[in-house]
Amino acid sequence: MKIKRYIAEAIGTFALVFCGTGAIVINEFTEGTVTHLGIAVTFGLIVMGMIYAFGDISGAHLNPAVTIAFAYAKKFPWKEVPAYALAQIIGGIAASGLLWYLFPENEYLGTTLPQIAVMKVFIFELLLTFFLMVVIINVSTGSKEIGVIAGIAIGGVVLLEALFAGPITGASMNPARSIAPAIVSGHVEHLWLYIASPIIGAILAVISCKLVKDDQCCDENC
Repeated sequence: MKIKRYIAEAIGTFALVFCGTGAIVINEFTEGTVTHLGIAVTFGLIVMGMIYAFGDISGAHLNPAVTIAFAYAKKFPWKEVPAYALAQIIGGIAASGLLWYLFPENEYLGTTLPQIAVMKVFIFELLLTFFLMVVIINVSTGSKEIGVIAGIAIGGVVLLEALFAGPITGASMNPARSIAPAIVSGHVEHLWLYIASPIIGAILAVISCKLVKDDQCCDENC
């Protein structure tokens, strides 16, 4: 049933936002105990875990940009994109809402904010999502992940990119991950950046797939 896929996406994104941004919030609360490395590892491991948990149910997109890119690649039906994105955003907002309840004194709740010029961050986030989607498009089918390799590869890239780019951009690569804490905390001033750049980057990754592989590489039957 479709509803099960939507619930899986909501739960998976809830876990991603709760654990990932939760690590940021707890790091601030404990004055650096988690560390930047710990935050990056948390994001990578929760993505890996949710792929294994829900990959065979919904594909474990956990990310509107990924869902849109899969649809663009003809690996996922366009008609299901709005429902998937809505489920992902609802899951993320629920997680941020719970973090706000647990840590009401935290001002940002893990909101992604530029630490350098906005357009430089736009380029950063576009490229980060491009690299992530290049891996995703080559280890998955869009509706179901392929064996054990998908979780390790995708989680590893998330960890890597959060590790080196997190202090500059927040390493979002995911509109739902950025929308949730921004709305709950009220810091939406740069939200457009974290919505537009991942979507563009993910679509460019699909285009690159078509350029370097056979024509059928991005077909739903590949």
